[in-house]
Amino acid sequence: MIENSESTKSIVDALSFGTVVGTVAGVLPNIAAIFTIVWTVIRIYETDTFRKIFKIPLVASKRYDDGKDEN
Repeated sequence: MIENSESTKSIVDALSFGTVVGTVAGVLPNIAAIFTIVWTVIRIYETDTFRKIFKIPLVASKRYDDGKDEN
């Protein structure tokens, strides 16, 4: 399930990039630019680097789980 989620994010990221290019070129309407900006900000906020720079606590996620049970 995690791999599927990551591949979905990669696809949406690629679409987001295409939307940015299209918006800058004047091909797409302004609403697409707004959605792209929101998506890009969310993705940047999720990065560990951003969280370290602004001292936002890192939240453990399943992608870092090594499968060991703590009990």
